Amino acid sequence: MNIQKNQEYIVDIVDNGYEGEGIAKIDNFTIFIPGAIKGEKVKIIIVKVLTSHAFGKILEIINKSETRQEVDCFTYKRCGGCNLRHIKYEETLKMKQNAVQSLVNKTLINKLKVQETVGMENPFHYRNKAQYPVGINKNGEPIIGVFANRTHEVIPMEKCLIQNQQSEKIAKHILQFIKENKIIIYDEKTGKGLFRHVVIKVGIKTKQIMCILVINGKTILQEQKLIQDLITKFPEIKTIVKNINIKNTNVILGQENINIYGEGYIEDILGEYTFKISPLSFYQVNPVQAEKLYNLGVEMAQISKKDTVFDLYCGIGTISLFMAKYAKKVYGIEIVNEAVEMAKENAKSNNIKNAEFYAGDVEIVLDELINKQGIKADIVMFDPPRKGLDKNSINNILKIKPKKIVYISCNPATLIRDLAMFEDTYEIKNIVPVDMFPFTSHVECVSLLSIKI
Repeated sequence: MNIQKNQEYIVDIVDNGYEGEGIAKIDNFTIFIPGAIKGEKVKIIIVKVLTSHAFGKILEIINKSETRQEVDCFTYKRCGGCNLRHIKYEETLKMKQNAVQSLVNKTLINKLKVQETVGMENPFHYRNKAQYPVGINKNGEPIIGVFANRTHEVIPMEKCLIQNQQSEKIAKHILQFIKENKIIIYDEKTGKGLFRHVVIKVGIKTKQIMCILVINGKTILQEQKLIQDLITKFPEIKTIVKNINIKNTNVILGQENINIYGEGYIEDILGEYTFKISPLSFYQVNPVQAEKLYNLGVEMAQISKKDTVFDLYCGIGTISLFMAKYAKKVYGIEIVNEAVEMAKENAKSNNIKNAEFYAGDVEIVLDELINKQGIKADIVMFDPPRKGLDKNSINNILKIKPKKIVYISCNPATLIRDLAMFEDTYEIKNIVPVDMFPFTSHVECVSLLSIKI
């Protein structure tokens, strides 16, 4: 069948894809339809046609799924921040389990059953970090909010159901200050203007708040007045930082931070440990679920006092400290210098003496630890970025043959790809998805590998 743009069809949704989109077939030709749910019959219009598949848009839902719910967000369709709000929460957990299972079935020799997704008891306002772009609306007025899906158009902030409510109030207060003082907003086309982003980090347990003002320059008009306004209205603010980003880039934060109030960090509690969080260091966005994730990883590893552990991509040392309690020695590796300094401070302040941290590229530092210093690990833990592991690191780990590997992943596709490279030497014992980002299509997983005897 010759499928063309702007044609209309009535189709049955036979499955949901990895991004949560509905999948239909027209004469065995695949159509992806955002917002459609498996089991529904919908009327669609074709909006894009490629050689192997096409994209459709819902015109009418003819038969509605029992798992569909009314969307509770004003900016849902334009924002794209949580693309599964039209589906009941329990069903989104099953969808995530099925998405990981599908990858296992396609790629791994061992077709193990993926366990049920670990959900969140209260899946609202869970994000401890908000990144608000500052822009200009069609009337030339400053606005603050979120980027429209796949664009750099700023949608004015409405009530967001996944961001911390205090973050929203602070950002709106800063916008009001920008308007009153006629501060020029950064224009990414010309590279001129001052204010680019407002980033807010919240300690969920401590209630401490860090406010980061991302600017294209060094000085803010009426800076002291802004500081006084913020700390008076929001006494939970422990530190305010100017982040200098003068590059024409999509990267939100620059490398230079200037503390204009407080010490330049906040603290939060995860498990039984207190962690310092700085502007550039990574800390899990949903610490409630992160605690479950880390506890799962530690339980799976069954670490003993005889074990040496490598923690690759260790960030500020969160899971390193979780493991150090049970281990003989933990070596953490992280590429961000500031995060490594925080990890060292976190170990010291929590009285952890058997954790050592190295700054540098994991591929290079791991190679040095193994091949130059002759250090071998009994257990290796990874929590890499979305691109997964590099082949050199995989080869080095296969060379020292730790008895167990715990792989924490934010991208099931690269997780399963990497697990396949370990299958000859290791048995994949289990894969547990954890819902770190409720109502989005993202899913984290923790997997245990045990060396074959």
